[in-house]
Amino acid sequence: MNEAKKIWLDGDLVDWSAAQVHVTSFGLHYGIGFFEGIRSYHTEDGPTIFRLRDHLRRLARSAATYMVPLPYDVPTLAAACAAVVTDNGLSDCYLRPIVFLGDGESPLAAPYRVAVIGTEHGPLIGPPKTGGVHAKVASFHRMSPNSIPPAAKATGQYLNSMLAQTEALASGYDEALLLNAAGYVTDGWAYNVFAVRDGALLTPPVSAGALPGIVRDTVRVLAADAGILTREENLTRTDLYGADECFLTGTAAGILPMLSVDRRPVGGGTVGPLTMQLTAAYEDVTRGRSGAHPEWRFPVAVPAPT
Repeated sequence: MNEAKKIWLDGDLVDWSAAQVHVTSFGLHYGIGFFEGIRSYHTEDGPTIFRLRDHLRRLARSAATYMVPLPYDVPTLAAACAAVVTDNGLSDCYLRPIVFLGDGESPLAAPYRVAVIGTEHGPLIGPPKTGGVHAKVASFHRMSPNSIPPAAKATGQYLNSMLAQTEALASGYDEALLLNAAGYVTDGWAYNVFAVRDGALLTPPVSAGALPGIVRDTVRVLAADAGILTREENLTRTDLYGADECFLTGTAAGILPMLSVDRRPVGGGTVGPLTMQLTAAYEDVTRGRSGAHPEWRFPVAVPAPT
């Protein structure tokens, strides 16, 4: 992340260099924490944070899955996100709220701390992959929901994603896809997965191990608005090989076309028409150009010049 001026930490805006935690923090040692990735977009009305409340409610659900109450409520965290945007003079930017276990006598006695980081660029690996990507089905499976719940965005469990993505990069691919123990597609290492077949839009169900992604939900709603049949369905890797189109979705990257899976071209090996249609609709709704779904856009008040 590139440096900004201020970070919101435990209720206050502090200088970037002063936002520090001790190396004995249990969140560092045991991967105990919960986070979100949120985007703010420049619109004609100024900076607008997309689906902010939905992201923060999911943060609360992730923590609750681990029986952890958030130290601050959703309205307070929403105000913190807005303050990070305005005080850093940001517009198009990436926000990272994170709740993590601090230092103390034991993990059971240590307090949970909260930070909100704002930066122009999110934590992506490499340059933006807007032209499409080549994906690999990883040998590492998505963890079982009876071992670690994949529906929660908890920090430590992303080691599973890191193993898969490191394997994909080392093998010359751009992105990793993960299967569950039954052999069904769950999602990408940091993305949800969609396939297009005979004009219908398909995506793995949450019960398969997929994260209930905010952009995933956005795409399904936009597709339904356009009259595109959408449904959750268990998918195998061969369903992706034989799909007419495939794409990934995530907050940092938006909609990311998949040109091939395991060196097998998807469709014609180019960005498909339905992917392009949904990408345009997504760009319009995030930037307020279409006027659709105003409830998804959280306007950030910009201070008047002095």
